[in-house]
Amino acid sequence: MTKTSGMTRLCAIALSLAGAVMAAAASAPAQAASASDCGGVLQTLSARAEGAQAKLVGASELQLKGTDWERAPGMNIVGLATQAPNPFFCRVSFVLKPTPASAIRTEVWLPANGWNGKFLGLGNFLGLGNFGWGGSIPFGTMMTGLAQGYAVAANDTGHDETTGHGGRFALGQPEKLEDYAGRANHLMTVQAKRLVARYFGRAASRSYFIGCSLGGLQALIEAQGYPEDYDGIVAGAPPNQLAAFNAAQIWPQWLLAQDPGRFIPKENYPSITAAAIAACAGPVGKAQGFIDNPATCGFRPSQILCRDGATAGCLNPRQIEFLDLMYRGPVDPKSGHLIFAGPALGSEGQLGMFASGKEFTNAADFFRYAAFQSAQWSPLTMDWSKDVIAAEVSTKGKFAVAPDLGAVLRRGGKLLLYVGWNDYHHPGDLMGWHDAVMARGTAGGIDARSGLRLFVLPGMDHCQGGPGCDTFDKLGIMDAWSSGRKAPEFFVASKFDNGKLVRQRLTCAYPLVARYRGTGSMDKASSFSCEQAGDAN
Repeated sequence: MTKTSGMTRLCAIALSLAGAVMAAAASAPAQAASASDCGGVLQTLSARAEGAQAKLVGASELQLKGTDWERAPGMNIVGLATQAPNPFFCRVSFVLKPTPASAIRTEVWLPANGWNGKFLGLGNFLGLGNFGWGGSIPFGTMMTGLAQGYAVAANDTGHDETTGHGGRFALGQPEKLEDYAGRANHLMTVQAKRLVARYFGRAASRSYFIGCSLGGLQALIEAQGYPEDYDGIVAGAPPNQLAAFNAAQIWPQWLLAQDPGRFIPKENYPSITAAAIAACAGPVGKAQGFIDNPATCGFRPSQILCRDGATAGCLNPRQIEFLDLMYRGPVDPKSGHLIFAGPALGSEGQLGMFASGKEFTNAADFFRYAAFQSAQWSPLTMDWSKDVIAAEVSTKGKFAVAPDLGAVLRRGGKLLLYVGWNDYHHPGDLMGWHDAVMARGTAGGIDARSGLRLFVLPGMDHCQGGPGCDTFDKLGIMDAWSSGRKAPEFFVASKFDNGKLVRQRLTCAYPLVARYRGTGSMDKASSFSCEQAGDAN
């Protein structure tokens, strides 16, 4: 079994890397701006930018309504438990209108002092009440990047969630769908870079993009569709291909419609997880409440079949069938082709929102509005042999990123992928995409590993949360890598509870996994080493 170097060397490397990052930040020239500089930047905006405003905002003055998701430590792009207040900055806002139907609300924030010389673009996740469709600007995450000295930009994907929930904005609006599918982020990036150059008198030395969930897919679209936009991209839990993933999300509802007797009450899922953990978790997972490496778990729902009249902590045959079908994922009934893998064992805490018997509107809206342009479409009418393919065709592949990153890799771009084992989004899908990128790169004479890393976090839910360690410095890791320092083979992830550090764990680049060394605290990263995948503990 291959092991990484001892923890003494590991810690030395980590300290060296941290020192290099701090040294680079310290050496970056500070920039100062005046009120006239702030207003002057508007001259650089194109005619497609309307309603432009620019004003200076004092330190700690900004009070913006955010979401609980944005405030969660796991969503913090620099791995902090709490969101930092805003520094003194120039706030620029405008609406991009590449077509008469377009209305892309955009903000660019420029540090008035202490600019680190770099630019950060941000993807969307969810609006204030709009799960998965964006429709608002992630102000909280912008503030985090700004506090690190970055010039930061974000947009609302070209629609306002307050005027219509979910994907309704796409009905009869092909140009708005085009904005949502990637044009909004690209045009934002072009305009933001112009503002940066005008305000500071020089272009940004490095440019990064970070997003998770919808933002993760946006990140992949940027990497493939606009390879010149960013030097480094962080894509968390990207639902790629979106039509297939959304189909997997409505699969449980469709199954229950075929046989309502399959229904599993939400309160029963914790006992299913407990049984899977008991069967598959190592000492660390059993102590902390998750399966360390679900890929090696042999648990089957039939192991908790109710026997001898028992009803508590077990499932009846129809419920077991339902659970098996959810784990498998939807298939084409004619070809037997797996459309999208179901969730991994141990992720049962995520199943309730999909297996309640009610429509998961976020997913249904993709088919209803984006793909089929029919407000009457229902998931219960899904034809699994052709509707997913039809949706991909009707949306012209805009939400499906092929494993071809040749353009961005040839120019030295970096792509960091991450996903949690407790996510409804099975990490095996992203592993397969990663492997396909590597294979295609090799076939094309490209060393894809020089610009690609994937990290799978045990016990982490969708983008954040869950019993595992979910918080790490995404931006710092990418900056160190893209700036020419060592590629990330591991990092330390943390778990916070009410702002307090609970534990930390080593997280290793795929295909390696973190293994407990057998001694030392299970709550310390130094007690783990990176090893080949197997029965990780």
